Order: sequence, then structure tokens, then C-alpha cells
Amino acid sequence: MSGRRLLISYAHPDDESFGLGGLIAKYVAEGVDVYLICATNGDVGTVSPELLNGYETIAELRLSELRCASELLGFKQVFEFGYRDSGMMNCDDNNHESCLWKAPQEDVTRRVVDVIREVQPQVVITFNKYGGYGHPDHIAIQRATTEAFTLAGNASYVTSQRPYKPQKLYYSGISINMVRLWVGLTHFRGQDPRRLGNNKDINIQAILDNVEPIHARVSIKGYYDKWQQANACHKSQGGGGGGMMRNIPKFLRPTLASNQGFTRVFPTPTQNRIDEYDLFAGVTAAEISSTPERELMR
Repeated sequence: MSGRRLLISYAHPDDESFGLGGLIAKYVAEGVDVYLICATNGDVGTVSPELLNGYETIAELRLSELRCASELLGFKQVFEFGYRDSGMMNCDDNNHESCLWKAPQEDVTRRVVDVIREVQPQVVITFNKYGGYGHPDHIAIQRATTEAFTLAGNASYVTSQRPYKPQKLYYSGISINMVRLWVGLTHFRGQDPRRLGNNKDINIQAILDNVEPIHARVSIKGYYDKWQQANACHKSQGGGGGGMMRNIPKFLRPTLASNQGFTRVFPTPTQNRIDEYDLFAGVTAAEISSTPERELMR
């Protein structure tokens, strides 16, 4: 099936690899044109000083890591919005005038609409309502993308691009069983699941409490190694260390991470159960055969 286009709208350099590396590798290998919006420069991320050798700023390092991952995964194009990272919820960085969390949602939405109209994806993916783990930048781009998905096809909403209506919108899902396992392991190690990470600002109990129903389960069997290679590009953020699976034997990881789940937002599911195994299921041939008006190199 030719002409398939997928747009992923995420917040930081590393979100694409840590969250969807296996899915991206799979669809690119199958001939899908995959595009990425990276809304911020990741400049508030915690970085070990030695990793900044050769880089003037954290943002420069993080964007360099994104380019490494992008080349490995094979994105058709990456759109960098350039907002400042907002940091974790309730920190001082949330109030910086240039951060994504403070940016007017209508402005961010308009930028997403322009990207949708330019690349004409049939399928759009963004974070769930909780932003995966409650990060304000994740929540901000999720809200803007969800609104943009509807506005992009509205002829009365005028931008520099012609109206285009994508067919499907998904929120990236989180395996409830994997999060339960993660919570269980933290209790076993005597840790507080509400205070994890280098800065004790990751609350995996809240992640579990905000898991949304899964409607699509896509097999990524055979793409685990590529996923881990892309993760390793983001060394400054712990990439290559195994993430939430670092305490699981390596030989078991590809099996436990053999599929990725998604919440289908549009078309609205009739019931909360898995009824798809391909995000392009039901995409019409007429839309698939169309091509973007132009390819902008940015």
C-alpha cells in the first residue's frame, strides 16, 4: 500500500525514540513516510557535564542526539518548533516566557495545523491526556495536536496551507501490565513509586492511574535492536541503559516489548477493546494515493 504517511507530534528530543522507536522503524521499513514534530529543544533536561564537551548548550547537544536518532530511524522530515523545555510540572522552568507550557495554545495549534496540511498524513500520533508521565510539555503538545487534528480540515481556519483532513488520531499507549510490573519492582527494591528518577520527579503510580484504553496493538517484532540503537543516540538522557526494562534480563526484553499499544481517538471506538493491529487499517485508497503539494526542507 503506497503513499502512507504518519505524523508523530511529540515534545522533546528523545520522546520519539524512547516512546515509539520500534513502531517508527517498522513503518519506515514497510515504506511509510514518517514525519516528526519535536516541539522543544530539550534544554532543561538533566545532562552530565562531561557529555557537554564540544557543545555550547544543552539544547545543541539534545538536538544533535535527535539528528542521530532521526538518521537511524529514517524520518522523512523533522519539524523543530524551537520552544524552550518547560521542565517537570510545578518547577520554576514552567514559568519561563519562552517555554512550551507558557506558549499560547492557539499559536502552537496553528503551527501543528500547518505541518498537518503540508505533509498530509493519514495518521497522527501524539501523547495521551496525561502526557505519558505528566510532563507539561507533553500535555501542551497533546492538547495542541488534538485540536489541530480537527482544525486542519476546516476550510474556514486559514493558514499558509490548504485544508487537509487526516483520517485517524491516536494517543500513544502505555502497557498497563508493564507499568504494574515497574511499580511492583520499585516496591520490591524498597523505593517509592511516586518519587523516582534522578530528581525524584517521576510518579509511576500516577502513570498507572492515568492509563487510557488500548484499541490498537501493533507488532514490532524484529525491530527491538533498531529501537535500542535509536535510544542509545540519546545518551545524555540515559539512552542505551534499558529504561524501565533495565532490571529485566536482556534476552527477555524483545519478547516483553514485542508490540506497542495505542488509544484511538478518531474514529471514535464503539467499545474499549483491541480491534486493530495496524494504524493504517481502514485508511481509504483515495487518501493514500494523494501526495503533499510540496516537500519543504527545513
